[in-house]
Amino acid sequence: MKHLILLLLIVTYSQVQAQNRLYEPWIGRSTGKLPALAYGLGEDRLGGAKMGYIDSNVALRIMDTVKGMYLVQLSKFHQAYIEQSYVRTDSLNKLKPWYVTGSISAKGDSAYDYINVIMEEKLPYKTWMEINPSKIVVDIFGVQSNTNWITQLTSLKEVKNVYYHQTEDDVFRVTIELQHKQHWGYSVGYSGRALVVKIKRQPAILDLRKLKIAIDAGHGGTNTGASGIKAKASEKVYTLRFAKALQKYLKAKGVKQIIMTRTEDTTFDNKDRILWLQEQNPDVLISLHLNSSANTNVSGTSTYYKHIGFRPLTTSILKRMLELKLNEFGNVGSFNFALNSPTDFPNALVEIAFLSNEADEKKIINTKFHSDVATKIYSGLSDWLKTLK
Repeated sequence: MKHLILLLLIVTYSQVQAQNRLYEPWIGRSTGKLPALAYGLGEDRLGGAKMGYIDSNVALRIMDTVKGMYLVQLSKFHQAYIEQSYVRTDSLNKLKPWYVTGSISAKGDSAYDYINVIMEEKLPYKTWMEINPSKIVVDIFGVQSNTNWITQLTSLKEVKNVYYHQTEDDVFRVTIELQHKQHWGYSVGYSGRALVVKIKRQPAILDLRKLKIAIDAGHGGTNTGASGIKAKASEKVYTLRFAKALQKYLKAKGVKQIIMTRTEDTTFDNKDRILWLQEQNPDVLISLHLNSSANTNVSGTSTYYKHIGFRPLTTSILKRMLELKLNEFGNVGSFNFALNSPTDFPNALVEIAFLSNEADEKKIINTKFHSDVATKIYSGLSDWLKTLK
């Protein structure tokens, strides 16, 4: 009996040890197209709530695996999740308990302002916009300050001021105050040993004819989108018709720089759209979609944004869209749609009307309504620019 109890104890101990080894923390690196940190494991049709995209090759302390996600220890009191397919193994055995920052520099070139934070390692971060006054805030995790100066050059045009706080023992926060109330976009990534915030400036001339406008016709190809209730109108077909009507109207109004994510019924993955748009560097993005609901009585138009700095654009467009005698479905913020996620340029998702509502669908398939929507979006863009002058 004693031998049996001893054997059971040995087996149990071995199982515990094996389990501990299974979840022993290890170091990975972010990889793939637009790796993103998520706040938790919650899901909806757009995916879980995202903390934000991070650069590739960022060192991540992996603590556990849950439902196809890795649990990442960002700092002592902060965790996040990342899809397993966006992490590769690394030869680094472990990270230091904390790293230190170096100097910070702020300078501009002919087109952008840049904030450079010298780092010992490529560590995870999150960023967000603030308004009234307009700011960009960057939290870097696993870092303690060894920054003894911030050099700010007169070549800066959009950046008003830069400062930092050690908000926690291992969280370093950089705050960037902007000159203008409107956020025009920024990107964050590593260049060598520096974390770089690249900030777009407000265009010198706030005239729609001088801006580069991107138009995204939602869905396409194998991604058909929603379907109408009576005429069975296809979302992918009609978003393209609305996009072409908007393109035509903008051209007629003298807008010379217009880019389209698609001009035919082609499949274009949303992440690939984002990467392509980042290369094209538009001043504004308008993404066109058609809504749907299980409740056929729900109808109306709506606009969406993720980042608070881009809300003014969406409210101006919604106000004009309501002149089409559509019901109001609202202005929706912190929206987790892929093309609302980039911080690189002001963007607005316009859900023109509901395919699942018979009255709305009747409007959607009307060619004149396509032109009317184009007119209202143009007016919304123009209104938005007027508030910035």
